[in-house]
Amino acid sequence: MRTIRRMSSVIVLLLAGVCLAHEPDEPRAAATGPWDWLQSSSLTNDWFGLGEKGEQRGVTVELTLTQVYQRNLHGGLSTHRHSGRYTGAYDLEMTLDLEKLLKLPGGILYAHGEGGWSDGLGDTSVGGLFDANDSAAGYRSLDLTELYYEQKLLDGRVQVRVGKLDVSGGFECRGCPGSFDGNAYANDETTQFLNSALVNNPTIPFPAKGLGAVVHVEPVDGWYVSGGLADAQADKRETGFRTAFHGRDEYFAIFETGVTPVLPSARGPLQGAYRAGLWYDPREKERLDENGSERDDAGFYLSFDQKVWRERADEGDSQGLGVFARYGWADDDVSEIKCFWSAGASYQGLLPGRATTCWASAWRRAVCPNGLGIRPRTRRPGRCSTISRLHRGFKSVRRCSTYSIPAATGRPATPW
Repeated sequence: MRTIRRMSSVIVLLLAGVCLAHEPDEPRAAATGPWDWLQSSSLTNDWFGLGEKGEQRGVTVELTLTQVYQRNLHGGLSTHRHSGRYTGAYDLEMTLDLEKLLKLPGGILYAHGEGGWSDGLGDTSVGGLFDANDSAAGYRSLDLTELYYEQKLLDGRVQVRVGKLDVSGGFECRGCPGSFDGNAYANDETTQFLNSALVNNPTIPFPAKGLGAVVHVEPVDGWYVSGGLADAQADKRETGFRTAFHGRDEYFAIFETGVTPVLPSARGPLQGAYRAGLWYDPREKERLDENGSERDDAGFYLSFDQKVWRERADEGDSQGLGVFARYGWADDDVSEIKCFWSAGASYQGLLPGRATTCWASAWRRAVCPNGLGIRPRTRRPGRCSTISRLHRGFKSVRRCSTYSIPAATGRPATPW
């Protein structure tokens, strides 16, 4: 928590400097009374009143804290170990609007720092193929995991990002998460599902956050195409120059296209998104049959989501039911998962008076390659949000399927 207090102090000083560096556009009316934090919509009154001023000047700062307590109730590796039950992760994000700051139209500079404590209970208590807590960041004070420049062209129809970035997300089309492998209901470990298989498709070997470049194009409303290259050997704890420009040149490539149709309904439009993508990984990988190694791995994936019912016709009201599905395929000579699919539903505002509370559930299944010899790590299935069945043998096993039904519910806490 000491690190979080230090980060908060830095944010307040930065916003204060930005606000003092510019004269106010017009005088503000004096406050009518003391600030009541118990009734406020934010924890610190939007950084003690500086957040709104900073955003007007082109500086947006966000600090999020995610805390998770999990326990393996049955089976797995252990039900008694305490290690990894309580985890925490914090994200510090800063966006500089260069059009407001430097009169550079369409220019944005983005920085993202991550830290946390504990590795989660996946390795100590569960032992599943998929991580039960994808938000666990390990014991890190603060790593600069993203630092990139973004340029928008042709009225935003074309967007280009260059720098240290996360290939697995960031672009939107009609407000829907797009490139790459986005999903409106299963794409965020802090606000949606904790299980890693419901954050990104496990058949896609996304590299760690590192140096890369991405181009996103929306030729017409509701249709986009994106392509990206990223350092396949990246380590998010480093700047990325060592792995990107020294030694073997290996770059992960991915291409995606998608459409975002809007269906009519009596209570307003129902937004959807349907994506398809291809990926290429040049890294050398050991064959699962132990007969040497292979390079130039490739695969494809699908990701769909659709709002199917709205509670109200009010514009901006997102309460209602949405459904989603994913599918992915990878080379079974070098990939532990040959194909994967998942499907689920998410309902926001299910409980009366709690419009931001979400309830979600999903079914997922992974099929392993024929003849895959992996020694089982569990004595019996665990009841945590991870896989519910592993191999029941060694090399004699011809096929392995893993499946489970994770569920999630959550309500966002107050913003800063």
